[in-house]
Amino acid sequence: MEKVKTLVEALPYIREFHGKVMVIKIGGHAMVNEKILESAVRDVILLYFVGIKPIVVHGGGPEISEKMERLGIKPKFVDGLRVTDEETIEVVQMVLDGKINSKIVSLFIKNGGKAVGMSGKDGLLVVAKKKKVKKKIGDSEVELDLGYVGETEIVNPEILKILIDNGFIPVVSPVAVDLNGNIYNMNADTVAGDIAAALKAKKLIILTDVPGILRDVNDPNSVISKISLKELEEMLKKGELSGGMIPKAEAIIKALKGGVERGHIINGSVEHAILLELFTKEGIGTMVYP
Repeated sequence: MEKVKTLVEALPYIREFHGKVMVIKIGGHAMVNEKILESAVRDVILLYFVGIKPIVVHGGGPEISEKMERLGIKPKFVDGLRVTDEETIEVVQMVLDGKINSKIVSLFIKNGGKAVGMSGKDGLLVVAKKKKVKKKIGDSEVELDLGYVGETEIVNPEILKILIDNGFIPVVSPVAVDLNGNIYNMNADTVAGDIAAALKAKKLIILTDVPGILRDVNDPNSVISKISLKELEEMLKKGELSGGMIPKAEAIIKALKGGVERGHIINGSVEHAILLELFTKEGIGTMVYP
């Protein structure tokens, strides 16, 4: 009976989400823990079989850092963005396109899903430009050169539409190219947000290693379960968010302004986090609404 009640509780959500596009960004320790990753993949396959059209964007920060250290390259970050020189961009491609993307596609196939691996380069899905980063040092503002770190110039979602309309689950690596053929390392949260906006997705769901947006960063129990777009912008402006949460918040703000209905930040290391957030009244992380 408990199982039946659970299904009945999920029914209104299944009905609302049927046929809708959802962009899911898988990142954090799901990238280095196969059990957590496979659990997330199974959740996405369940979404697919109840009629949702999922698109997966993956990160791979911990694995890139680990590979760099093994090669004797010290990782450097500015506001959650990796400083990327020529040596680093090679490692980024090797890990994201070569290792992680194919691993996720294999897990989908193993669990009965039809996944297609690709990167932002394919079909010019994401056309990049060099990201300009300004930082305040004392009273003056200086522009920092992060190397081959890109931001989105334009998204051409046609290739994704073809795949999802034909029953495939696209798995996108956040490596993009500009029109001169320069390859850029993109923040996966940013790419997920831009793709969600380009497709006017129903939801953008970002899996991370924290329970959601916290009122107090030192208190994991201070999760904000619902927050408006305006309130989130205020938090960002006041500097109440830090590190990797900054690009996540920026991605959700951009997505919602681009027509996405809801943004979610959830702890991907909790088993079935995606299903708990989407199909239960309580949810599990932070939901951002317009």
